[in-house]
Amino acid sequence: MMLVAHYNYWVVIALMMIGFYVVIVQGNLVKKLIGLNIFQTSVFIFYISVGKVAGGSAPIYDPEVTLYSNPLPHVLILTAIVVGIATMALGLALVVRIKEAYGSVEEEELQARDLEAEDAQQKENQC
Repeated sequence: MMLVAHYNYWVVIALMMIGFYVVIVQGNLVKKLIGLNIFQTSVFIFYISVGKVAGGSAPIYDPEVTLYSNPLPHVLILTAIVVGIATMALGLALVVRIKEAYGSVEEEELQARDLEAEDAQQKENQC
């Protein structure tokens, strides 16, 4: 019964693990950004779930209402969504720039090119 009562937390845990898995396993930078976005969404859902009071009303004065929900978590998440979109746009712009400069967005290929450049520089310094 407790599993059904707290399904939103199970959704948060599932999304968080999916996002974390994608970030760790995938070598493609775009897929890593998508994984981070999924992880971030799970945090948003968690924060909104914690901020909701069961049976609570909007914080508008009414003499008959005694239980209110705090609107602050929802406002903070709106701000976080805007920041998340801006961060995602910046990350995608960086990926586009990396693709233009290196011809790939695969992490292993970028690391291999970086090692080749270091080896070439060391050989040049030795001469």
